[in-house]
Amino acid sequence: MKIRFFLAICLAFIGCASLGHAGDRCSFWLDLYRGEPVAWEDMLDDLASSKIVFLGEVHTLQRHHDLQTQIITALSDRGKKVLLGVEQMEARFDDWMQRYNRGEITFDELASSTEWRTRWENCADYRPILEAAIHSGGRVVSLNARAETIRAIGRGGLDSLSESDRGELPQEMVFDEPLYETLLNKLMLIHMAFTEEMLRNVYRAQVARDETMAENMANAWKALDDPDEWVGVVICGAGHCSYGLGTASRLSRRLPDLPQRVVLMSESGDVVLSKAEKAMTREIEITHEDLRFLNQPIADYLHAMEQNPDAEE
Repeated sequence: MKIRFFLAICLAFIGCASLGHAGDRCSFWLDLYRGEPVAWEDMLDDLASSKIVFLGEVHTLQRHHDLQTQIITALSDRGKKVLLGVEQMEARFDDWMQRYNRGEITFDELASSTEWRTRWENCADYRPILEAAIHSGGRVVSLNARAETIRAIGRGGLDSLSESDRGELPQEMVFDEPLYETLLNKLMLIHMAFTEEMLRNVYRAQVARDETMAENMANAWKALDDPDEWVGVVICGAGHCSYGLGTASRLSRRLPDLPQRVVLMSESGDVVLSKAEKAMTREIEITHEDLRFLNQPIADYLHAMEQNPDAEE
């Protein structure tokens, strides 16, 4: 399959009858461990019985955000309070997020006080997701590392960080995850200019982000008074949780006894790249043979949608 984006999911669509439609395009949920379509209610029952649910996304697809909101609302309807961890805000702004949780500031005040619109252009797309978590009786936690620190690692490696910048990151960071590094290296070939050294630094930057998000989510979970009433939901880019790797594996290392689920949603040709993004990328081909080393499904559940007929070839 040829891809231009960080993560593309190639699907062989089975018969769509009785599986649901979005507009004129067939859509349905798949249980990737059983290899069968799964009913929405059955999937939600399973998610509610777990403790940590990753909802991987393509950041710019509104369809993904709508599904995330629906899942959080459905978990609330099952009596669960949602501890929502979001990649989309840096952890250093979490005091502002907690003020938002308590109703002391509005969403617009949260965005303006944290430079959110500058640091995450489509932050408004996440408003219904945050509101759904708070409506459940839950709260939202900011997870991400400071963008400048991650960029510095990507350009010059960990050794390029000042002592202060290194202190922002978790003390323990595990870089020895061959499956994850191999996967990222294959996917990062989409960028035209990457050298081997650049790939090493990009991998370390990705791990630093994963470890930071995992540590912040683990700390928030450990602070809960009655965790039996809660389910943790992490909203992040699909690359941070696919195949149970990235942030997902690092959170499991910190909270080894908590059942975890990964939920993804197909791109299905809906991603539109800007001219600048297209200029920086190239088409690459990743075959099934290239991915067989992973030996596990990409997620527990996948929302699959028929390919957009207007997508670029």
